[in-house]
Amino acid sequence: MTRLFAAALALTTAAAPVAAQDTWDTFHGQLSAQKYAPADQITTDNVRRLERQWTVHTGDMSDGSGDLPPTVWSATPIYANDTLYLGTPFYRILALDPATGERKWTYDSQSRLEALTQPALKNRGVAYWEDPDATGPCAKRVYIGTMTATLHAVDADTGKVCEDFAENGILDVNQWNTTNDRWPLSLLQPPTVVNDVLVTGWAGKDWATAEAPPGTVFGIDARTGEKRWEVNFLPEDVRDQSGTANVWTAMSADPELGLVYIPVSSPSPNYWGGNRTQDLPLATSVTAVDVETGEVVWAQQLVHHDIWDYDTNAAPTLMDLEMDGETVPALVQTTKQGFLYVMNRETGEPIFEWEEREVPASDAEGEQASPTQPFPTAPPPTNDPEAWPGVWWLADLVSFGNCSRRTEDMRYEGLYTPPSVEGTIAYPGTAGGMQWGGATVDPESGLLYVNTSRVAQEFRLIPREEYEGMSEGGSVAESGYYAQEGAPYGMYLSNIQNWAGMPCWKPPFGTMSAYDIAKGEKVWEVPFGRIQRYGFYMPKSWGSPTIGGPVVTGGGLIFIGASIDARVRALDAETGEELWWDNVMAPAVANPAVFEHEGRQWVVFVAGGNSILKPDVGDEIAAYALPE
Repeated sequence: MTRLFAAALALTTAAAPVAAQDTWDTFHGQLSAQKYAPADQITTDNVRRLERQWTVHTGDMSDGSGDLPPTVWSATPIYANDTLYLGTPFYRILALDPATGERKWTYDSQSRLEALTQPALKNRGVAYWEDPDATGPCAKRVYIGTMTATLHAVDADTGKVCEDFAENGILDVNQWNTTNDRWPLSLLQPPTVVNDVLVTGWAGKDWATAEAPPGTVFGIDARTGEKRWEVNFLPEDVRDQSGTANVWTAMSADPELGLVYIPVSSPSPNYWGGNRTQDLPLATSVTAVDVETGEVVWAQQLVHHDIWDYDTNAAPTLMDLEMDGETVPALVQTTKQGFLYVMNRETGEPIFEWEEREVPASDAEGEQASPTQPFPTAPPPTNDPEAWPGVWWLADLVSFGNCSRRTEDMRYEGLYTPPSVEGTIAYPGTAGGMQWGGATVDPESGLLYVNTSRVAQEFRLIPREEYEGMSEGGSVAESGYYAQEGAPYGMYLSNIQNWAGMPCWKPPFGTMSAYDIAKGEKVWEVPFGRIQRYGFYMPKSWGSPTIGGPVVTGGGLIFIGASIDARVRALDAETGEELWWDNVMAPAVANPAVFEHEGRQWVVFVAGGNSILKPDVGDEIAAYALPE
């Protein structure tokens, strides 16, 4: 597809610039999305002494049994201005003392607590910005978005509204929702702050309609709330009949190049594309945009004509590779399929060759599946693209052979087998593979670490005349029946499980891997996490599906929550060995924050839960440090 950089070269890795040791002021720690904390006070030798120093319960949670929808809380804590800032799923901002958890101030957006676009109230935190040309009130700001598509700006010292931002401190982003306005442009992921621009995507309503708001990202002035630019990811002649290809996850940026790197999702409807068979080059892509103008500088499509909901779902991780005496600015894009695409972040050119391989054709009415898809030749994927794990004998035994019977008539011809009326085995399914937590890079060792899920799902198309007679049964766990209104098919999505909830496919169900990106090699891989069910912990060798990502530190440790068992962990970065863990209130599906405050290293987790893993919800902030 493009030229191959010589893989035989002896390469070393150096990281792109990271934030200073005393900050963790973006969603992924740094704009490079390296999630690297150089602090080395906590090491492999002393991490077993790590203790919880304080716990805060926000009160902002719901299990869905009362008047409020359930909550899903994935907020990365932001450490800046000697303060810890968090957003909650009730769309409040908390400002805490990092050493004690004592509350400094609270801001309540007073947003309506309705599940307008999502099956739950969701929040992934806040954004922080400092004005280098100002002092006094609102020279330092914190921003929070809401499901109702409003963006709020408040003073970082007091929590008072910045009245010079938009309309009295509140920007109505939905004013720009002008095509297929079926639901608001929900702001669940905080903006990515680059210089004085708030780069803002939005989340929509999955799997509901063929016609939906078309994907856009807005560049917003951090001072005034004015829209500086807008990027559209669908061609104008397609927007009325399709939609989405939006950006619901985090982004990364290289301020020196002036580029922001945007992971773009799939178009609508997700599992049938007969209404959008023309070329859509920015859909399911990684796209580089000039942060000052919004001009698309380059783009690489990772899935052609996406009919699997394989959203590009994580901020690409930026790093530099020393190649034959030259420094190559690189990025690594993780994906739901389990691929790691390595590109030159200045040009978009692949660093390791991609092969366009033939993939199965679709037999769905009106569908025209792409005949080929791009497969990177290196590094190796986290999930096998050629074969799903197969039926697990234990789950089959417990189900009296139901797992075998359920799967034997499903269609499966490897990755990119199209959704079908008889049912298709999707491995990995839309649940991943790698999820929005993304990867982390240690600039000292040059190793990249990433957790992945091994989840097999069923995608089944239901002809419209049959679907109309069925009751829609979508769930907060993102499984069930979905309308795809306007398409000739509704659809059914579920994990392939038996009556007891056991996965029908063979373990492990989740892993942690280390990669030497410069060499295009996997260094190690271990099962990660544990499944907890009926009060029991399953064997470590089974691993766990995960949501949320890792952080690597200068002390040689990987910190991560993410797993079903509601534990937070420290792993040895050299081997993946588990060195420390603690129980928290619910699965810690947010990326942790690691930073130094007043000479002491802190690790802070949010334990909020996600119904995709298990129904437990939480409102806990847990902060850890070594004993003084």
